[in-house]
Amino acid sequence: MTFALAVLSGLAFAGTALTHMLDDGAVCVETGFWANASLGPDGLPVGQGVEASASATRLCQEGPSVAQRAADLGGRLPWLLFGSLALLLFSQLLNTVLAQGPFTEAVARRLSVLGWFVAVGTPLAGLVVGWSQSWLTGSMAPVAGSGPTVTGPQALVLAGLAAVVMGKIMREGVRMREDLEGTI
Repeated sequence: MTFALAVLSGLAFAGTALTHMLDDGAVCVETGFWANASLGPDGLPVGQGVEASASATRLCQEGPSVAQRAADLGGRLPWLLFGSLALLLFSQLLNTVLAQGPFTEAVARRLSVLGWFVAVGTPLAGLVVGWSQSWLTGSMAPVAGSGPTVTGPQALVLAGLAAVVMGKIMREGVRMREDLEGTI
C-alpha cells in the first residue's frame, strides 16, 4: 500500500511538472510584503503585466517567463518529491520488517536512513520552496524581494531525529541479542 502511494506521488510529481510547464496561464504568488502598508495614489510598484489583488498580498503575472514558471513550480514540487521519496523509504522499511522481523540490523539501518532523510529533507525542501517563492515575488515586484525563507512543517525534523535515535537504539538491541545468543 505504501509503495503504491509512493508511486502515485511520483506520478503526481511528474504530471504536475509537465502540465505546469506546458500551461500558458498566469502565475500567481502570495506575499505578505505589503500587508501593513498604506499605498499611495500611484498604486503598487509592480512589474509590467503584473496584477495585484486589492489587499496587495497576491500578485499574478500574465504571460510569465520560463524562469517565473519554473520558480512557481519550485513552490509546489519539492514537497511532492519529498513525500514520494519518504513513502518509498517507509515502504522499504515495512517490507524489511515483514521479511526479516522487526528487531534486525537491516530494519535498524532502514529506520535510520528514513530518519536522516526526513530530518535533512524537510528543511531542504522548505528552503527550496521559500527561495522559489521569494524569487518569484521579486521578479514581479522588485521592491518586494526578500531573502529566502524556510516554509513547511519543520516539526518533521524532530520526527526524523527521533527515528534516527530509535534506529540506533534498535541497532544496539540487535547487537545485545546477538551477544546473548552467542553466550547461551
